[in-house]
Amino acid sequence: MKRYSLISTVFVVAFVCCFLQIGEEQAAAAEKSKTVLTSPEPVNSPAKTESDAASAEGVPEITFEKVIHDFGNIDPKSKNICEFKFTNTGNSLLKITNVSKTCGCTPYTLEKMEYEPGESGVLKVEYNASSVPTKVKKKLIVSSNDAANPKVELAITAEIVAKVDYQPRKLDLLLNKENAGCPAITIKSLEGKPFSIKRVEVLAGGSKSTDKLITIDCNSSLEATEFVLQPKVDVEALQQELSGNIKIATTLPDGEEIIIPFEALPKFKVTPPSIIIYKAEPEKPVKREVWVLSNYDEDFEIESTSSQKGTVKILSQEKLENRYKLELEITPPPTKKGQKWFFTDLFFVNIKGGETLKIVCRVLYPR
Repeated sequence: MKRYSLISTVFVVAFVCCFLQIGEEQAAAAEKSKTVLTSPEPVNSPAKTESDAASAEGVPEITFEKVIHDFGNIDPKSKNICEFKFTNTGNSLLKITNVSKTCGCTPYTLEKMEYEPGESGVLKVEYNASSVPTKVKKKLIVSSNDAANPKVELAITAEIVAKVDYQPRKLDLLLNKENAGCPAITIKSLEGKPFSIKRVEVLAGGSKSTDKLITIDCNSSLEATEFVLQPKVDVEALQQELSGNIKIATTLPDGEEIIIPFEALPKFKVTPPSIIIYKAEPEKPVKREVWVLSNYDEDFEIESTSSQKGTVKILSQEKLENRYKLELEITPPPTKKGQKWFFTDLFFVNIKGGETLKIVCRVLYPR
């Protein structure tokens, strides 16, 4: 019995020792694994090699003293110049590849496109103000080989402030009024500085100069802070040229030029003013209705009608108070080989008293 107990005791001791040895081996293996995981990065790591190469070669860096220039209040039509100074604060050659403008009215100058480390340059920007009072902001983009900042946005800001005020801004004229109902034109210096009217020019139809349609008497030697001009309108001439502009040049420091558009209400109105026929079939008549009325609610008579190319004829004509309803028939002509896919004719309505109204008739054939 004692012998059996002794054998059991030896077996238990051996088992415990074996267990402790296995635990020590597992702990040693874990410590070894931990040491491997926290080992330093090899010296020949690719990422470190590239970083070292870039550091050895150097990089360019463009640094501007400012990226926004505010001109503040400026005069209309004035020329304004500012400078954007910059320096290559990197340690490699800086190459400016492009200066792009967001508006064509912002010219710039730059002496050269490449700058050594530590070298500075100046980008000069010119802004030519418009004649309209407003707030403006113009941008430029400077592109370079600065990898960290390849595109730098520059901006100029300003507020165009008028030196003169004028009323009215537009002349709405009437053919049935004395002097076409034209009001006086008032021009006033906003700074209270005396000025004179250098010249007045009337442009009929927007571009053709005329000295008959509207005349304005002024003394170019007279100075004042405010002028009241009295336009004189030739109503008969106005009927031939219903719209245009009055240009008034002053002696203000910025050469202020005032442009006042004018427009007269025509005596008659045609609705619709033109006729378009889509997918027309050759020689197949098409009917359309046209109205002719007086803008001044006056009585009138249609004396005659005609077609320039003979493709338009009037089917009926009915007078309703001070307006006419016309029923027209348009007959598209036959097409020929090589002919254009459209055809145009003019239909004329002659009003008793001399005025002639024109209606454009266009035929579009299927392609």
